[in-house]
Amino acid sequence: MCMKGGIYTREKCPVCGVLMRDNHRNAVSCPTCGKHYAVKLIVKFGDVFLNFHSYDEATRVLTGMRYNTDLGTFDHRDYRRDNPLSFHSLVGKWLAVKQAEVKPSSYGNLARYMALAVHAWGHDNIKAIGYPEIEDFFASLPLSDKTRHNVRSCLHSFWSWLVKRKVLTLAQFPEFPDVKYHLGYRKIIDKATQQAIIEEVRRISHDVNPKIWLGIKWLSTYIAIRPGELVQIQEGDIDLKLGILTVRHTKEGRQKFVPLLEEDKDLIASLPQGLPHLSFFRHGSGVSGCTPGESFGRKYFYKWWCRACKNLGVVGVDLYGGTRHSSATALKEFLSPEQIKAGTMHSTNKAFERYFQTNTSDALEVFRLASSATVLQPDSSPVKTSNLLKLKIKNGGGAGS
Repeated sequence: MCMKGGIYTREKCPVCGVLMRDNHRNAVSCPTCGKHYAVKLIVKFGDVFLNFHSYDEATRVLTGMRYNTDLGTFDHRDYRRDNPLSFHSLVGKWLAVKQAEVKPSSYGNLARYMALAVHAWGHDNIKAIGYPEIEDFFASLPLSDKTRHNVRSCLHSFWSWLVKRKVLTLAQFPEFPDVKYHLGYRKIIDKATQQAIIEEVRRISHDVNPKIWLGIKWLSTYIAIRPGELVQIQEGDIDLKLGILTVRHTKEGRQKFVPLLEEDKDLIASLPQGLPHLSFFRHGSGVSGCTPGESFGRKYFYKWWCRACKNLGVVGVDLYGGTRHSSATALKEFLSPEQIKAGTMHSTNKAFERYFQTNTSDALEVFRLASSATVLQPDSSPVKTSNLLKLKIKNGGGAGS
């Protein structure tokens, strides 16, 4: 049977002048005198050419290629000099694709997650990274469970892309360890405290820019909008005729169409109008370090919220929890969860359920009934426990019957 591939050299015997050949025992040597050996060896296997200085090493690699061919797993890319299956190289290509697909903030997270993985695996062959390596990598990360879960999602997306690109087959897709996490909860406040903070914001910021108060007020009113989404709204996104505010840059990646209250439509109409491409929430003149017309920064509302909270002695309530979360939770007393979810425009129940972590009215009612001496019969008529016990005894039943 003819064996595929072989070990060769370009060297000739310095005595006999003939091209040296593999003796298939221990060296590439002169076929005539057998006394001289080549020191620069070439393994040729199909379109793969590899250089060696050791006959034993060249033999091991050639044997491995033949074995993989018999198994049907031989891949010439594993032996190319440019190492196309290098984890580092493939990550660079994937990030270039994602940079054109996702928002800059999302891309920044992906780049950070993949940098951690590149630090762990560097130029390792992508096919050599399996469940054990991935599990050990997750265990080594000094991150929260939620962030580890995000890293897992990022890597899973990366490997899925490799399959789509046919870099790997579906059979080579590694199994991923589970990374469980629990979403944290923000501290919330009642509506009276919320309104007091918003009024304090108005008092301290009105002379600087009335839109500071307006933005924070909107965050507590239009609970579908997040702070990071609100600051990106442009003048052209507000249609007063239709009474619609279009939120184009959202966490979910889809536009939101938020109906405006009449009072806010009137308030907007009373403010100076700008060109459609200008940020609606923009700085005026006289603000230190800010150019007139420049958009509010992502944390600008948060800064003024914190100032108002400090003035009122409110501690530990951030902007998101104090506006959106607090308003959504307070609405539980008046609206059904389905109605409130329509207002928050959540796409998943898991995220939406976090808004009701402090709603205890139903639980308190259960506790009140459990602690009282009154139990409810099937017809919902309350019967005292003592009377119920007497009734059982009168009918011949014991207390334990």
